[in-house]
Amino acid sequence: MVKPPPRLARPAPGVPLAWVIRGTLVESVHAGHLVALGADGVAVLELGEPEQVIYPRSAIKPVQALAMLRAGLEVTNEQLALVCASHYGEPRHLDVAATILAGAGLSEADLRTPPSLPWHEASAAAWIAAGRPPSALAHNCSGKHAGMLATCRAAGWPTEGYLDPAHPLQHAIAATITELTGVEPAHVAVDGCGAPQFSTTVLGLARAFARIAAAETGPEARVRAAMTAHPWLVGGTGRDVTEAMTSEPGLVAKDGADGVYAAAMPDGRALAFKVSDGGGRARPVILAAALHELGVEGFWSWGRVPVLGGGAPAGAIRAAFGAEAPPGLG
Repeated sequence: MVKPPPRLARPAPGVPLAWVIRGTLVESVHAGHLVALGADGVAVLELGEPEQVIYPRSAIKPVQALAMLRAGLEVTNEQLALVCASHYGEPRHLDVAATILAGAGLSEADLRTPPSLPWHEASAAAWIAAGRPPSALAHNCSGKHAGMLATCRAAGWPTEGYLDPAHPLQHAIAATITELTGVEPAHVAVDGCGAPQFSTTVLGLARAFARIAAAETGPEARVRAAMTAHPWLVGGTGRDVTEAMTSEPGLVAKDGADGVYAAAMPDGRALAFKVSDGGGRARPVILAAALHELGVEGFWSWGRVPVLGGGAPAGAIRAAFGAEAPPGLG
């Protein structure tokens, strides 16, 4: 007898997180789920369902990096920042990824990231002009994968099959995600880079970032120190995640595909959100507004996203909550 396919886990309806305003019309609405936690861990803002189960995508990389350190990964802070990164593929990013591999006696051939061009436009143009084919090292997750391979070497685990959810490395990562988020993964899928993607909740993701950002000792503190000291390696030139950490000392932030973001301050104030439609254009605006709700003050250019018409500003993306929400729409 053929078994019916499992039923899809359907998300709860989100609430507006951002409005896309063109002229005098709200052209689009980005809904989703958001939670902001005070330093005591108590929610100061809840929009939608904080317990919504999500795939955190690349926003979980700092937690994955923590699991690698606990398993014996030995890297510099620059290299650790790249392990946490969804990098732009600029030359320095690729150089650091290569040094992680070389330190473990490995090479690009050992990576299982899909061959890619750099995300950074100028770097991609130079790559193509040089006649280079897509490369596993140029993939935005090559730092994480290099770290995974180096962890396997350090722990005495096989590098073959390091992306299998049954591999000891992935067991260690799943256990660390459960510990820091307080949520046991209910789902596991394959991420865009080929690595296992374990589910958590929006609230769980915020908790995990609070733990890392507030750590004063141990491997959690090393992750925090690496990301805050080397924000450019975590993203790249012009990336909002890099500019956010650069403009706000002590902030630990990480973006993720399909509309995910998480961030936390050294005192444990933290936030996480998921844009339900998976779009990324509103993420910087939502991040800036959520930080303001946590009492983090600043006027940040990276948190301003214009809507263009004829190459000039014709509107803006505005948060649907907080002080900057348009009157009558917040």
